[in-house]
Amino acid sequence: MTVKSATPAFCQGIQHLADELPEFSKYGSEAAIASGQTAISDPSDPAAVYQTLLAADALRYLTLQITASKQSGHPGGFASIADGIAALVMLGYKNIITEVGHHAPGFYSTVFMDRSLEKMGIETVQQLRDRFRETHGLLGHLSGQIPGLLSPAGPLGQGQHFAMAGAKLHPDTLFPVTIGDGGLGEPYIMSSFGHFHTAYPNITNFLPILVWNGYSQEHHSMVSTLTNDQMIEYWGGNGFENIILVDAKDYDDSNQTSDYVDSTLFSLKQRLAFTQAVLENVQKAADAALNGSLTVLIIKQLKGAGVHKRGAQAHNLYPGDTVDKDYIVKALKERSLTPEAWQLVRTNFERSNGGPGAETAVTEKVYPVPDLGKLPLNEFPVGGDKQVATTAMGELIVHVGKNDPNFVLTNADGNAASGIKNVNIGLNIIHPTPDETYNQQPQGQVYEPLSEDACSGLAAASALFGSRTLWCSYESFAINGLPIWQTVTQAMAELRRPTPSTVTLFTAGALEQGRNGWTHQRPEIENYFAGMMRNGNIFPLFPCDANSIQACYEWALGTQNKGVTITASKSPLPIRSSFDQTRQALTDGAFVLQETPGEKTVVFAVVGDMTLIPVLEAAAQLQEQGIGSKVVSVVSPRRLYRPSDTAWETCAESDGGFASDDTFNGFFSGDVLIGVTGGSSAMLEPIMLRSTSPRDTFAWKRGETASSATAVMGMNGLTSEKFVARSLELLK
Repeated sequence: MTVKSATPAFCQGIQHLADELPEFSKYGSEAAIASGQTAISDPSDPAAVYQTLLAADALRYLTLQITASKQSGHPGGFASIADGIAALVMLGYKNIITEVGHHAPGFYSTVFMDRSLEKMGIETVQQLRDRFRETHGLLGHLSGQIPGLLSPAGPLGQGQHFAMAGAKLHPDTLFPVTIGDGGLGEPYIMSSFGHFHTAYPNITNFLPILVWNGYSQEHHSMVSTLTNDQMIEYWGGNGFENIILVDAKDYDDSNQTSDYVDSTLFSLKQRLAFTQAVLENVQKAADAALNGSLTVLIIKQLKGAGVHKRGAQAHNLYPGDTVDKDYIVKALKERSLTPEAWQLVRTNFERSNGGPGAETAVTEKVYPVPDLGKLPLNEFPVGGDKQVATTAMGELIVHVGKNDPNFVLTNADGNAASGIKNVNIGLNIIHPTPDETYNQQPQGQVYEPLSEDACSGLAAASALFGSRTLWCSYESFAINGLPIWQTVTQAMAELRRPTPSTVTLFTAGALEQGRNGWTHQRPEIENYFAGMMRNGNIFPLFPCDANSIQACYEWALGTQNKGVTITASKSPLPIRSSFDQTRQALTDGAFVLQETPGEKTVVFAVVGDMTLIPVLEAAAQLQEQGIGSKVVSVVSPRRLYRPSDTAWETCAESDGGFASDDTFNGFFSGDVLIGVTGGSSAMLEPIMLRSTSPRDTFAWKRGETASSATAVMGMNGLTSEKFVARSLELLK
């Protein structure tokens, strides 16, 4: 089309402009958010209501046009909450989070309208269309790099963690989070709300907004059969004190028969009535949430309202769903605005909250963290009494918590069970019932829901928002919390600001859990981290003793935008290393723990702490046969990759530190190389890729009930006899 001279420049790329709009001359002469103001003054003001309706139509139009431009994406879900998003913006609330990754095109439309995307060079609708679902553009789901958007959105059931983390760190700011009724069928959303509210009853400035549209992706949602009263009872039964429901059907004058209706089919009078109800109830819900009441706002409207199709058919676009398809053209024309109306919507969005979200959202600035002072490091003498590594780290954790009031440690299975009861003693478990026996009190810093998703969620989300945290878990159970941890670490790799790394402590490894059997022996989780290492910002660490773990945590606390996992035993083990050896290994990947001369040299690359026991026995047995050995403790496998093996250069706060060829060969050159780990063999991949020696790996195979760690290792072939036998075979 030919762009008219009076059309705002940002409208270039809009294919359908209206010639006129009813009532515009009456209600559209001046922006409802006045110059110098950050929100409308009255949600019942007819001009504000009318302009909110225009905003909702603008968002629906853009969402459909940009997805149809790529014949791909999800316009339907956001369309049913466009009125709610428009109301939030008109009321000055921009720190908006979503649990629904499929709402991405609608959120991009929102931050385009308030000019946030100009920081990405997206100034026109044409550029918005061109860069949707393209590399270095606007991903199909929200990522960490989009200006004005607070958090990523991928798998369902994650968004509430970001809202709660934001509320905890910014007590005077409202954090609305849209929740799809498809995701509501999963239990972890409500359970995480429940535990958080029990732990922090005074933090209520997060506002879940249920997008109740009756459909989950390509079928009816599992909560679609509930009546309004049943839905209210559901939220009430999960601890919500203030439940506000706006049902579009109450305003329908178009004789729609379904329980879920499309408000865009109403008469203008009833569309305005519904919009006013949304505006007023958004304000009511926001006021309640900001004033100490656990509140949910439910907006019930048919999925796909105002776009090309309704219901599940509105969910996704497929090849052939182009901007020229008759049903898409029809929908776009029905939502089209005049050039003057487009400019009016932009003016309101830009003024809301004091400016574009890219300038005003809380995540657009680095969150200040206090200086920790000098860590109380305690270097145990090598060869001295056995020490529990996790307990040694616990002393440092307590110091961090005492010096950083926002610090929180999360753990689903109990710190005492992980050898860090000293953390409970020093920081206390957050619980409304004070009890000295269990080290619990309302003002604690140890957060202990039973859900690993809730543990990982609050810890990782808080780190993304700028504060220090630690997620502690049994290695065997952590898998349930990893989806959000992975989402956050990927977002950290894209962030336009530095933030503390998200740090984890995984304890009670498979080798320690003999009597529990395979239910507690799941070190396959290390495959997850091994795969993620290639992202470039993921650093799994394997300290070899109580000194090593302290140096690992010291390093992790000084990093930014990384995912750092520390895996260690909770059993008393010998002190084999100094701080300096691990500090060197954090740069070079490993250090030589023991070297024994001989005619030939067998190099043992060892990941972990308990696995050193049979390896050192094997070294002694080889020595008896005149064969030398070198035992290398692998602390940071990521450092042992070649730079080209990872995407490190694409990461924010990029870390291009890798062991040089000379350094690598200094560790691992020999006549034979034996890789040993009590977990996944994938952690040894960096070494096996670069080594040219005859080599083999010994790793975890499967779990079984056993009487001791030695017995578990025996079942998996992790014995000195096996190591020696294979070494001799390779030396032939």
